[in-house]
Amino acid sequence: MNVIISASELASALTGQNPPVLLDVRWQLSLAKTPGEPPFDGRKEYGSGHVPGAVYVDLDRELASAPGSRGRHPLPDLAEFGTAMRRAGVSSGTPVVVYDGGQGWAAARAWWLLRWTGHPDVRVLDGGLPAWQGPLETAVPTPAEGDFEPVPGAGLLDADGAAALARSGVLLDARAGERYRGEVEPIDPVGGHIPGAVSAPTTENVTPDGRFLPAEELAARFKSLGASEDTRVGVYCGSGVSAAHEALALAVAGIPADLYVGSWSEWSSNPSRPVAVGPDPQ
Repeated sequence: MNVIISASELASALTGQNPPVLLDVRWQLSLAKTPGEPPFDGRKEYGSGHVPGAVYVDLDRELASAPGSRGRHPLPDLAEFGTAMRRAGVSSGTPVVVYDGGQGWAAARAWWLLRWTGHPDVRVLDGGLPAWQGPLETAVPTPAEGDFEPVPGAGLLDADGAAALARSGVLLDARAGERYRGEVEPIDPVGGHIPGAVSAPTTENVTPDGRFLPAEELAARFKSLGASEDTRVGVYCGSGVSAAHEALALAVAGIPADLYVGSWSEWSSNPSRPVAVGPDPQ
């Protein structure tokens, strides 16, 4: 099954017999703000215009738990996640399409969580809201309550599992190369990467307009990094958001991947864990 959907395909699906539930997950990680500038407000952006029928989902509150020892965006409480999804109208028998402001990271986080907890039909709008050519609305819909009950599945890594996979398979680091090398670390206490992890910035999986590269190009890229459908692959980033985008890119390429949700924000918070720096994985 395809894991992404084009804007034209979405427009057709919305007029079909079984239209998808739409989730708007606009979110932005802002590392440097102009003094006095308000933080990004996804709900405000949603209120100014969204795809008709879309329901806003808050990444920080509904797709993650509060920051702590498990990282900046640890897994959400599954009961609360299920409540949020049902409120948005998500049912197990209804397709779901997720979009964000165009970067794709937040939408991928929602995609990964829904797939990991058992929803069989979730896709991400390729290119996000900027790719949508149809009308927008400002009215907030009130969908019928869904019936989705999240049941965790396979594909989740913890810190020990990520460390082991870096030795036995392929562990991809989705952050920018300078953070992987430890040259810059704007958020976490320590710069560098998990020993054995391979640098694979997720920004290199998309075109300048945010759309994914063709599947064959993605497969070739990942193969050059040692990742293929014959290898066990894992992904991490800073806090389990951009890594979900890399997991989505891997899925486009036909390569299953596990996700280390705690990622570097969890790993680096424990001074007993080893840290590698520089371009070499080790």
